[in-house]
Amino acid sequence: MAESDQGEKTEDPSAKRLQDAREEGQLPRSQELTNLATMIGGSGALIVLGGSIATRLAETMRHGLSVDPESLANPSSMLTYLSQVSVGSIIMLLPIFGTLIALVLAASLAIGGWNFSLTALVPKFSRMSPLEGFGRLFGLRGFAELGKAILKCVVIGGVCFMVASHMFNDVLALGHMTPKSAILRGAQLLAWAAVWLSSSLVLVAIVDVPLQLFQFNRQMRMSRQELRDESKESEGRPEVKRKIRQMQQQFARRRMMTKVPGADVVIVNPTHFAVALKYDPDKMRAPLVLAKGVDLVALNIRRIAEENRVPIFEAPKLARALHRSTDLGKEIPAGLYMAVAQVLSYVFRVRMLPATAAARVARPDPKVGDEYEES
Repeated sequence: MAESDQGEKTEDPSAKRLQDAREEGQLPRSQELTNLATMIGGSGALIVLGGSIATRLAETMRHGLSVDPESLANPSSMLTYLSQVSVGSIIMLLPIFGTLIALVLAASLAIGGWNFSLTALVPKFSRMSPLEGFGRLFGLRGFAELGKAILKCVVIGGVCFMVASHMFNDVLALGHMTPKSAILRGAQLLAWAAVWLSSSLVLVAIVDVPLQLFQFNRQMRMSRQELRDESKESEGRPEVKRKIRQMQQQFARRRMMTKVPGADVVIVNPTHFAVALKYDPDKMRAPLVLAKGVDLVALNIRRIAEENRVPIFEAPKLARALHRSTDLGKEIPAGLYMAVAQVLSYVFRVRMLPATAAARVARPDPKVGDEYEES
């Protein structure tokens, strides 16, 4: 079962796999859809512009057959004439070329979208391997291409035969027409022949587009092991994430410890829990938790408090309740207001008295509600 998970590509490709393929220039493309767009564009342009193009061609032919005999002795005049005719012919055909280019680009963008990849321009010597060539030739893709080629031959061949049979007499009649009329009629016949051929390519494109999408998705499929490896690479390996988490906790703990000297009191239990509180009645609605921790962290908080002469108050239940119910930098819950107020009142009062008088002040015994008791 493990070998099957590692070898069989049964899972849909991930977003990263598709993005990597796009960067390498691997996209689904349909050559038959491009051929269909070319034929439709060419035939449509011929139907729309065929009359004007034929007229200009006839004019070009008439002008070409009526050359001044004196210019034949001057080679430069013939070169000038040839360049004029060539430029005029190119300008005359620009609308057709523009239509073809636009439709070919639209067909390419239809199923794969726009993409430019320098990686695709780098030659791959693996494509020159005879073994891989035979594999592609006799693989599933090769048989699909063979079936598509047979379908094209049957469909296009049949349409060509019907078009030729239908237009045979019209083509023969061109020889009995004047040159201008023959050119106009020939352009019309050529345009309609292209329309019928385009209609035959629709069936081939309908078959080819889903086939190309299926083959691309099949090629991009991943095994479960590949998905797990990709997840590890993108999200980080567990041991690396654990190390990062430990470092983050250490940094957070160090920042927390730097706030202990500014606390008003540290409530302890007496060594397992420690919570450092700060309260400024002019700026705070309720006391804030500056630091908290258990075991070694609690001992460290207590040590720093002693070094900086921060009062330490032992109240086991209150320390546990504060540690469980309050996050760092947050206000204590309303249910602990009374208990904490008793502690802070005692601390603030003792701070203002001499040592002998402070020793005679009774220590409060703050009570914690049942909802804060350990379950």
